[in-house]
Amino acid sequence: MKSPYEEKIWIKNYPSDMPAEIDIPVKSVNEIFDEVAEKYKNRDAIIFYGNTINFKTLHDKVLRLATALHDLGVRKGDRVAFVLLNSPEHIIALLATLRIGAVCTPVSPVYVSSEIKHQLEDSGAQFLICQDILYSAVEKTGYEFKQIILTNITESLPKLKKILGSTILKGVYQKMAAPPVEIYNRSSFHEFQDLIKKYQPNPPVVEIDPMEDIVTLPYTGGTTGKPKGVMITHYNIVANVKQLFTHISVLEEGNEVWISYMPFYHAAGQVVTVLNSIMHGFTMVVLTNPDVDEILYSIMRYKSKIFFGAPTMYEILKDYKKTDRVDWKSLKILISGADALHEYTAKDWKDRTGADICEGFGQTETSSTTHLAFPRKVRIGSVGLPLPNTLAAIVDPDKDEYMPINEIGEIVVNGPQLTKGYWKNPQATQDCVSEMNGIKWWRTGDLGYMDEDGFFYVYDRKRDLIKYKGLRVFAREVEEVIKIHPKVKEVGIIGVPDQKVGQNVKAMIVLETDARGNLSEQDIIDFCKDKLTPYKIPRIIEFVGEVPKTDIGKVSRRELREEEE
Repeated sequence: MKSPYEEKIWIKNYPSDMPAEIDIPVKSVNEIFDEVAEKYKNRDAIIFYGNTINFKTLHDKVLRLATALHDLGVRKGDRVAFVLLNSPEHIIALLATLRIGAVCTPVSPVYVSSEIKHQLEDSGAQFLICQDILYSAVEKTGYEFKQIILTNITESLPKLKKILGSTILKGVYQKMAAPPVEIYNRSSFHEFQDLIKKYQPNPPVVEIDPMEDIVTLPYTGGTTGKPKGVMITHYNIVANVKQLFTHISVLEEGNEVWISYMPFYHAAGQVVTVLNSIMHGFTMVVLTNPDVDEILYSIMRYKSKIFFGAPTMYEILKDYKKTDRVDWKSLKILISGADALHEYTAKDWKDRTGADICEGFGQTETSSTTHLAFPRKVRIGSVGLPLPNTLAAIVDPDKDEYMPINEIGEIVVNGPQLTKGYWKNPQATQDCVSEMNGIKWWRTGDLGYMDEDGFFYVYDRKRDLIKYKGLRVFAREVEEVIKIHPKVKEVGIIGVPDQKVGQNVKAMIVLETDARGNLSEQDIIDFCKDKLTPYKIPRIIEFVGEVPKTDIGKVSRRELREEEE
């Protein structure tokens, strides 16, 4: 007898016109980009602070840079490190790298030198495409490349002085300095735009095996040990993009505008935003910084009908004075991803704007997405239903056994968007794989449950589970409660080792300015008493000036644990 998960009971809640399975073309990203660029050649592909690049021009620039990269020695399978801000150059570099069969390994622009060095050494990158103002951090690693290409973010901007005077980019250039122009006299250094001008759009034809050849090698956040490279193939990308487009059936190919501020080095920005847009003829309004005013202006100016943001952006916008300038109910879909969306944020947002947020779920290892809520079928707190061609289940965190409906366990997934494994780390890959009833499942490390209608709910990360006297405490649940206190600005929950009880629950709390010195630890405990079971209430409370965050804005419990240790 099949389990409810294997029977895909969620399909009954799919829209009537949406198939449970779709045909996924065995094509490379390059082939699909060629088709889209020809079909929508006169449509704007990128809008960057007023400057526009249509698909025909974008395609030409990609081919020119691909020719240059090949001439500089880049070959199929070579890893090319990207240390780039969101910009047209980032998109051009990505597509040009794929064109000649090389692999992009995107590095977070906010990484410090030691973090950059680990990724470079582990990936074996021999080529670098880097923002000039970020190069000093790379240079400090002492890592040697065969060739280095530097780019200035203002190369795509028509009115340099006006843009540099804006609040969007001024801070970036005040804090960081570009390397001196003399650096281009070195034999291995090149200027991005000079290469595009110098070379013709005639790169060599490189055979791509979509099922095996890697598109991108992003690195996980390092929550358990050193970050690991995730091998994502052409087929993984094509599958996930097609799955997303089918799931979001309200979108129209060649007729959408996507406000693209999510960081392009991250799966949420690279796959959901950039490659999804490129492969469906969408226009990307590229923003380098997540400036709230610029985001709101861009939605109105370019009549965007889709918005994708991290939970932190919705949290900011729900209380922002200018948010009502956008008619959010007129948008086709609002998506939240890259982190868990707190229920209070979703409820407050709905109260203010009248619009639902469609929460999604996925991870780097699944290209980007496995679950997403449908417009008009939103259940607050749920990440929605699995995408077409995707299996998902809840299993015992410690055993290969399915959990009953409505019981919390570890979320496992199976689908064509799933990575072929971790780079040079077969043991770590094997540690994430379980087999049940002949199905190979990928253990996500996330805890959650599925209800009787097939809607999935993410509760917490497995590594963030706190065990007090053998009882389970979910960090997210405690954070949800404390965060609704009107005097609490931010909170992070971790478990602190204690020989007598296993772990005590500890809360690190950032108070609103007017509450500092006026709210005690006992006030927080009293606030929790009628909202949490006694063993879940924090026994240790520390008021702090700030809590560490990841580079996409979510509280970094890993850093909190490290600081505690």
